[in-house]
Amino acid sequence: MLKRTGLLVAIALLLSNCSSEPPKSLVTPLAPIAKTPVLTKPVTHQEPMRGVWLATVSRLDWPPVASVSASSATSRINQQQKALIDKLDKLKNLGINTVFFQVKPDGTALWASKILPWSDMLTGKIGADPGYDPLQFMLDEAHKRGMKVHAWFNPYRVSVNTKPSTVAELNATLSLHPASVFVLHRDWIRTASERFVLDPGIPAVRDWITSIVAEVVAHYPVDGVQFDDYFYAESPGSALNDNQMFREYGAGFASKADWRRHNTQLLIEQVSRTIKQLKPDVEFGVSPAGVWRNLSHDPSGSDTRGAAAYDEAFADTRQWVQMGLLDYIAPQIYWPFSRQAARYDVLANWWANVVKPTHTRLYIGVALYKVGEPSKNEPDWTINGGVPELKKQLDLNESLPQISGTILFRENYLNQPQTQQAVNYLRSRWGS
Repeated sequence: MLKRTGLLVAIALLLSNCSSEPPKSLVTPLAPIAKTPVLTKPVTHQEPMRGVWLATVSRLDWPPVASVSASSATSRINQQQKALIDKLDKLKNLGINTVFFQVKPDGTALWASKILPWSDMLTGKIGADPGYDPLQFMLDEAHKRGMKVHAWFNPYRVSVNTKPSTVAELNATLSLHPASVFVLHRDWIRTASERFVLDPGIPAVRDWITSIVAEVVAHYPVDGVQFDDYFYAESPGSALNDNQMFREYGAGFASKADWRRHNTQLLIEQVSRTIKQLKPDVEFGVSPAGVWRNLSHDPSGSDTRGAAAYDEAFADTRQWVQMGLLDYIAPQIYWPFSRQAARYDVLANWWANVVKPTHTRLYIGVALYKVGEPSKNEPDWTINGGVPELKKQLDLNESLPQISGTILFRENYLNQPQTQQAVNYLRSRWGS
């Protein structure tokens, strides 16, 4: 305990001593206590996960878009806090016990960070102090209601577009403390999928991301940390150019793809070890694409024909489970039973078999956003308000002992007209 306390103090000091001379970086070096990652432990008597993702990127779920143009800072704060309280009350009434709160939607923060500037999602301007700490507020209000909060991070995204106006906003942070990584470490920045991202092949980038997670875990009573599925994120028309980094760091790898998967795993190992050093009871999980690999590419893969995390995001999610790097994994199985290319039951059973010999818990991410939406390929989402499909998915989750719960994507869809039959069903099934 003394060693851990000392480490916390050291980190706190390192993070508080913000240099006044940009572009000096604030990477927190963490001497590994263990040479190998700290393996996950079995957890007993844990209630089933009934979770929901609450997205802040582009203000998808929160804060309210209108709050940013409020007549005063006091009015804005009141609107944002009231909206969050109302959401938590509704979630509690629905039977939700865990909120996955997006605290790092891009290269900005929704907590009082010494490494990242304040998120413009809160005020409309990157780096502007919102006048309160949204993560602390969320933790206080959720814990008051007996609900857990997992801090949800997008590790590599810096911005959601590459518009000249976005570049100008990022450049304007140069005088701030802290400034954006976009200006502090321009050599780390790439474009991919029409966004600015950090290059995952640079060791210092992985250190920097780890220091951000460490800051939150050290200073806030979060119940968990989650990374979403954006590791290597690129599109055919906007690929990540990491040729130079591959030349510099890729020696010994048979292909760039293998090197990329290695880079992603190094980040997961480093973050996992760091969290367990700081606070062993804080859970670490990842929510990857539902398909690890297709059977057509790998005999160990699922009988599916979907975009695979291993091949598309360069994330060997199955191996992370087998190595014990994660407390939980929450694959996004966003298809109905009838979708032959990626059947819900095929994938749920495949993942159940993956976690079976391990201590990693399995939660399933469910596509609430599709409920009630007409779809030629997936008509089941509109039959009787999507309730029969949702019921089948929840029934399967509860019938397999390896599945420890369900997470809904995402919160604001609970408030949409097309989902109300399904919401009423969830309340009758999960609510107190």
